[in-house]
Amino acid sequence: MKPGRPEDGEYAAYAKSDIDYVTGDDAVAALREQEQIVLDFFGAFNEESANGFTYAPGKWTVKEVLGHLTDDERIFAYRALCVARGESEPLPGFDENEYVAGANFESRSLADLIAEYRSVRHASITLYQSLDDAGSLRRGTVNGYSASARGLAFHVAGHELHHLRTLREKYARK
Repeated sequence: MKPGRPEDGEYAAYAKSDIDYVTGDDAVAALREQEQIVLDFFGAFNEESANGFTYAPGKWTVKEVLGHLTDDERIFAYRALCVARGESEPLPGFDENEYVAGANFESRSLADLIAEYRSVRHASITLYQSLDDAGSLRRGTVNGYSASARGLAFHVAGHELHHLRTLREKYARK
């Protein structure tokens, strides 16, 4: 993947504040580092403490947040693949609340959700590493905005950092 931070126009404008939290200029390195942070955070829960745990009524549970991170990463990696390969058709958006509601993450074990997260993260890293400079900078239309594969990789890292901040502030056990 082409090194360097993405420029405006390589990602959604709404993601800028999250992407600004990503340190360095290597999205793959950021994703590698964050993987262990996520695994450590969710690994601190056991099945009993994770089941149904949320910080307020109507908010996602710990399992739902982890499932959302995995869904989001999978979708953004698909988008990055399409853009890098030159897809000319616009790619649709998705409603994360509908995806979480339709997934029934609470019925799955925390260990299973962690294993899925790890698998998706490894697949994403492999994809991003495989992209040459041209592919990583190629742009396409995603959910109505212009994006590059590099910008989408940084978006995943920034989005995860956003949720990690919320998890630490609102879900961390005292």
